[in-house]
This record gives sequence, C-alpha cells and structure tokens, in this order.
Amino acid sequence: MNRSDSPLFSSGLELGSFVVTSNVLHHSWAAISELYGEIHEPPSWASPVRFRTFQQPNCTIIAFVTWPPCTKEHLQGQGGGDLVSSSALKETFPLFEFLSTKTNPRFSINKPAIDLFASVRGVLDFLKSQISTKPLIIAGHSVGGSVASLFTLWLLDKINLATTKRPLCITFGSPLVGDDGLQEAILQYSAWNSCFLHVVSDRDPVPRVLISPYNPTAPELASPTNQYKPFGTFLLYSELGCACLEDPESVLELLVATYSEGPGFDYKDIFQQLNGNVICKDSTKDDEWIAQPLPAGIITQLGAIGLGRLQLQQQSIDMNTLIRQTEIRERKWLIRRREAYNDSKLNEMKVNMAQLEWYKKFSEDKKIGYYDMFKNEYDSRNNTLQRFKKSLTCYWTDMVDEVEKKPQWRGASFTTRWLFSGTIYRRMVEPLNIAEYYRDGKTDYIAKGRSKHYKLLEQWLDEDESRSASRPNNPKKQNLKGGLTEDSCFWAYVEEALISVNALSNGQYSSNDMDKHKRSLIQFEDYVWGMLKNCAVSSEIFLEQSSFMKWWKKYLEIIRKGIMGTSPFTEFMQNRQYSQYAPGCQ
Repeated sequence: MNRSDSPLFSSGLELGSFVVTSNVLHHSWAAISELYGEIHEPPSWASPVRFRTFQQPNCTIIAFVTWPPCTKEHLQGQGGGDLVSSSALKETFPLFEFLSTKTNPRFSINKPAIDLFASVRGVLDFLKSQISTKPLIIAGHSVGGSVASLFTLWLLDKINLATTKRPLCITFGSPLVGDDGLQEAILQYSAWNSCFLHVVSDRDPVPRVLISPYNPTAPELASPTNQYKPFGTFLLYSELGCACLEDPESVLELLVATYSEGPGFDYKDIFQQLNGNVICKDSTKDDEWIAQPLPAGIITQLGAIGLGRLQLQQQSIDMNTLIRQTEIRERKWLIRRREAYNDSKLNEMKVNMAQLEWYKKFSEDKKIGYYDMFKNEYDSRNNTLQRFKKSLTCYWTDMVDEVEKKPQWRGASFTTRWLFSGTIYRRMVEPLNIAEYYRDGKTDYIAKGRSKHYKLLEQWLDEDESRSASRPNNPKKQNLKGGLTEDSCFWAYVEEALISVNALSNGQYSSNDMDKHKRSLIQFEDYVWGMLKNCAVSSEIFLEQSSFMKWWKKYLEIIRKGIMGTSPFTEFMQNRQYSQYAPGCQ
C-alpha cells in the first residue's frame, strides 16, 4: 500500500498503540516541556506563540506552546469561543482556501486559534524548511495544540505527499479548533484525518471549554447542536487507563461525560500510567454485552476511561443506551472509512482492466483493432466486455465525484498512483464509449456525449504534468509501447473526419459546407500528424480494417480529385511510412 495514498493508521487504536509503544508520545511531551523550560521572558501578548524544532535520531519534532499558558478562563472570556468564517478568512488570511469544496464550501475556525496562527505566518516557510527525510511530529499543548493543528493542515497542502512522509500532529489538552464545516473538510480526506492525535486528560477542562453549554457539574446538559466539532483520533486518558476513539459524535459525547474535576494534573503522568500497560484495560468483564465483539470493545474502552455503570449512574447516563449509540456510530464510521479508501476495490478494478487488455490484444491479432472490434460487434465476447466496462465506469465515476468533494487546491486531486490508474482506465474505456455513441448514429461526441468524469480525469492529468518539471521517461513512447493512444478522444476525431470526407466524396454539400468540411479535415490532418511526431498514438490505427484506414482511403480519393491538397502527413501515408512507425518510436 502506498503511504501517500492511504491513511497512516487503519484505526485509532492502532495509532494510539504506536505512539505509546514507540515512545513518540513521550518524546512529544518532552519537547513541549523543554520548550516551556526555555521561556524566561515575561508574558507578551504581542507574540504569545513559542515554537522550536527538535531533531531526534528517528524523527523531527516541531513543538508549539503559548506563553503564558492558556487556561479555561481565557477561553471562557470575551471572544474566546468566536468563530471566523471561511469567507472572512478568504479576505484576511487566505491560507486555508484549499479546504473549501463544491459540496462543502463553508467552514469556520476558532478566532483566538487563527489569530495565534497568523502571528507566526512569517516563519511558516522557515518551519517547512526544517522538514527532512525523517518522520515529522508536530506537537502542541493547550491552545498551542490548536496552532499545531492549523500548521499541520497548512503543511498537508504544501508538501508533496508522493515524496514526503505525512506528518503526525499530537496535541495535549487542545481545545476544539473549528465547526462542522472544518470537520467535514478533513473527514472527507481520510488520509488527512489520520494525521491528528489529540491526547485529553479526564481532569483537563480546556479541551471541553468550547463544547457548549460547558458545565462541568452537569455534563449531561451538553448541547447536541454544539458549534465546535472534533476531527482526528482522540486518546482519552484517566487514572484507569486510556481509550482511542475516532467517531466524532462519540468523541464529543465522551469528552463531556469523562470530565472529572479534581486536583491539578500533568500530562507527563500519562507515560507512567501507560508504562508496560495496554491502551485499554478492561474493568467490566462481567457485563452482559461482553459476548458481542463490537459492544465488548466499546465497554472495554469506556471502562478504561472511568465510565463504568456506577460512574454513569452518578451522571444520570444509561450505560446500555450509551453503548448502543456508540455502536451505531462506530459501525457508520467504519463504513465511511472503507468507502473513503478501498484499496481492495481498486485491485478488483485492475482485474477488470486486465480483461479489457486481453480483448485488445485479441482484436489486434485479428487485424481489426480494439475500437472497431467493439464498434462493429464482430465478436460474441462484446457482451462480457460490456459488464467489465460498466463496472469500471461506475467505479471511476464515483471516484471522480468523491475527489471533487475532497479538500483540493491548485488541482491536487488524485495522488500519482490513483491518477495513473485513472488515466489508463480513461484511455482504455472511453474509446468504447465513443464506439457506442457513433454506432447509434450520433455526432459531435466531444461536445454532446462526453462524460464529465473523463473531462476531469484528463484535466487533472494535464495539471499534474504541468507541475512536474521533468519526468524520467517519455510517457508518450511508453503509451505507444503499451498500445494506448494518449488522447482518449482520438476515435471521436476520426469519426468526425469520416463524416466530413464522406460528405465531400458524395458531393452532398453547399459551398459553405464544403469550406467547413475542408477546414475540419485540415485540422484533423494537423492533429494526427502532431500525434504521430510525438509517438502519442497507437500503431493499431494502421490496421487495414480500422476506421482510421477507412478514412484515409476515402481521403486519398478526394486528394486525387484535387479537392484537397497534399502535406507532409499525406506523403507519410502515401509512402506507407507508417509501417515503420512503431519501431521508430521505441
């Protein structure tokens, strides 16, 4: 599995186990503690954010804190819970426009967090330059964690994920950063959502302050319509242990339910608590739900963060109801994750593509060609081919639709691996759509019949190639070698040229129509000649029974009648130089 395409971790529990067993969590908090220890100057609200890069043997850590440290009173004060809309940010601080999509155009971010992040805008490029080949950890405490989250989001848009390891943001006691629009923008891109781990103590009020109405003495009163929404994985910590949760609604509910007012705490205690222990410690082994795997896992996690039956009864919360609600949410969340990234489905599509490739080779062996074999229904295998074609088209139409919904900026749509697969699909399957279109007697496929998903796949490929300064191999020659024509609309141009040449051959035209058809044929000549010079068209077009060769034979007739003139292209064809075309391009 390609790391640039997939989530860093397949589940929140896997992520939590990794950061604990690998000491990443310990090193992240140690960096934050060291940063706090280096601050000797008095508080300055003009520049309250402090940051530093720590080069560890196995990773790079960029830590953020604020000075003085933020308290719940700061966030509960005037303006602490204000949100700044994406439309306002576009005018004043346009660093997060890439999160706006057609289906999710609006989002809002906590104003104090965005103001703090704006205060370090001048050093963002410097911090980005600190990234090396080692894994990158971005850590932050309290509102410094909010800055760390925003920096991570900004960085995800700036770095090339095909060549750079995706960062992992670890926050300790960070308040929620944005609304449901921000949450949705991140959740739509599951690989991004897996980049965030938020560590929250049951005795820390700061992560809960922006959950309205905030009332630590009556957590059951938390509003289900709370403006602030979580994203990423949450590692909830209590004296009994820790639990990892991903489902946003469950996180929101349990952030409130797990709050326990008490004496002061220090996040360093989490490392002593977890030393040698597993993430979840089961304290409810005799529960009636234990026989069912998912509810049993939920009970284990609830028990690990101090939410047994007795504790829930004290808060007037029914445990069975909580378990059922959490189970429903978890199942929905798992389905969403599978839909967001389904590598096995892509592999299934590769099998379908292999069937089309076999059909293509079979048609070339018959000296007919892939396009014309399908268009003229020369073989009984066409019905089977239709099934593979339909499955592929449904899959890629859905994929393109999903990409349009995901956060994107400057055409950063598919990763290289997925875009490559989509391009091969387009060049294999669109000619079959063109064949069906003209077989039904229709005209002007490109303007009237071309599917939107083909247009977008082509557009994204053009954008990807324009961003690439150089490529190790000539992709056009590789396409030829693999038997694929670069322009998936090639056969549509051939069909339109056939219409024009037939009209001129039959004399069925007015003077205006004659000029139009002649201009069309000259344009087609130039188009094909350019494709040939760039080795961007498959040699199968020169098979005797192909539509292209049928066009050429009729075109040669009207050249001999003097209706059309000669050109380098016509000389190439008349001298049968195309017989050497494929070898000359290898």
